[in-house]
Amino acid sequence: MQAQESRPCRIGLVEDHESVAIGLAAMLAPETDLELVITAGTVAELLSAQPELDLVVLDLRLADGSLPEDNVSVLRASGVEVLVFTAADNPFMVRAAARAGVLGVVRKSEDARTVVTAVRRAAHGEQVVTTDWAAAIDGDPQLSEVALSPRQQEVLQLYASGEKASRVARLTGLSEQTVNDYLGRIRQKYADALRPAPTKTDLYKRAVEDGWLPPPERHPRA
Repeated sequence: MQAQESRPCRIGLVEDHESVAIGLAAMLAPETDLELVITAGTVAELLSAQPELDLVVLDLRLADGSLPEDNVSVLRASGVEVLVFTAADNPFMVRAAARAGVLGVVRKSEDARTVVTAVRRAAHGEQVVTTDWAAAIDGDPQLSEVALSPRQQEVLQLYASGEKASRVARLTGLSEQTVNDYLGRIRQKYADALRPAPTKTDLYKRAVEDGWLPPPERHPRA
């Protein structure tokens, strides 16, 4: 046990932006108990090197288009815990990673001391409790919580993403009247939370705010 405690915690980073990788390496370099041993652009690339790691620091948006929940699941199945290191601009992706069992979420915009502390705690298997972590689990703390049943969530996701009520009914096995009843209850819940959603567009906005749907992709200008 003493030998295990005396060695630095071994950290892997999955990040495809060189500047971010250089920044994290610089933050961890002075820390004698933390060692960044490998940086990779994808989870597959990292695991192919078969490193012995105590923690993987994972960016959510990777150029290979991989899903956060898939990356977290693969890493945890390989026996390593995960800390999300992100701009936190996509609540859907953050929530997906949280559901897959990450130890916490830390913003890239945090100061170096906060980032290093988060990495150290996660490397020792501790939860990293931050505002973004709470938001990922409980929804945005600045928004009044709206509790939806799993069935209501399913109806909201389908309808708000563009499906007609008749199509939602076919996809869920419900009657169209039942779907409309669900939508009425969902709208009432949002109204009660002072977050009215009278239109389909409003329902889409609420679904994105609460992480039930991903926000629209931002396409760079040509």
